[in-house]
Amino acid sequence: MSIIWDIWNAIHNIVTTSDWITLGIAVVVLLAAGFMMQGMESLMNTTLIALLAFALLGYVRMVTLGKQNAAAYATTDWHNFLGMPMIMLLAYVLTFAVGIAVVNLVLGLVRR
Repeated sequence: MSIIWDIWNAIHNIVTTSDWITLGIAVVVLLAAGFMMQGMESLMNTTLIALLAFALLGYVRMVTLGKQNAAAYATTDWHNFLGMPMIMLLAYVLTFAVGIAVVNLVLGLVRR
C-alpha cells in the first residue's frame, strides 16, 4: 500500500511544484495527444509520444526563453533525466496516461 502513497505523493509533487508555464505546456500536450489518439488501444504509444513532446517543449522553452546554451543544457537535461528516480518517471507516465484517456473519452462522448 505504501507504493500507492509514494506514487500519489510524486504526482502531487509534480502538480504543486511546477510553474504555470510548465503546467500549461503539459495541458496543451495532453489535449493534443487526447485529440490525436485513435482509440484506447494506442494509449501507451500516445503517452510515450506525449512525454517526449513534453520534454522537447521544455527543452525548447529553456533554450529560447531561458537563454540557456543549447548543447550544455542538452547535456544537463540528459543527466537530470538519468538521475530521475523511477517513481517520478512512473508518476509522469500515469499522470499523462490518465489525462490523455480522459480527454479521449470526453471527446468520444461529445462526438456521439
